[in-house]
Amino acid sequence: MQISSASNYLGAQRLFTLVTGLWVGSIFTSAYLVAPTIFSTLTDRQVAGMVAGSIFRVEALISTIVCIALMVLANLLINRGLSHFRIIRWLLLGILLCALTALLIFIPWMNTLRDEALLQGMPVMLSPSAGLFSKLHGASSLVYLIQSALGLYLLWQLTKNHH
Repeated sequence: MQISSASNYLGAQRLFTLVTGLWVGSIFTSAYLVAPTIFSTLTDRQVAGMVAGSIFRVEALISTIVCIALMVLANLLINRGLSHFRIIRWLLLGILLCALTALLIFIPWMNTLRDEALLQGMPVMLSPSAGLFSKLHGASSLVYLIQSALGLYLLWQLTKNHH
């Protein structure tokens, strides 16, 4: 029964894998290619940080939307007898929590610290909030690293042969 169910929903599974691959690729591109390039190209680190922050905000929004959509599809596939999507659903939940943590906690908090420093006429790294900003940056980088690792493991699980 599992094999026939799997073959009946092959198109949905392939679409799931394609969307996941493109999305996880965007996560890696943003963090490990675009952000370092911005910081190596722009001489003003404050501006580079603002641009990178905007990119990470968009990436967190995309991750939230894609995670929710893929979780709905995973639930449908599980209900159709594709039980290997149970682990996929848990991985998506982990990635969703990482994205929401960035979107709702780290990014707004860091933006507020940056804006307050700018109102005082200085970059955030020269402000009294520099230490807190650095800690938030470190924590958000760790969350993004976890999200990236979960994304890789998610792709690994999706490309396993479940027949």
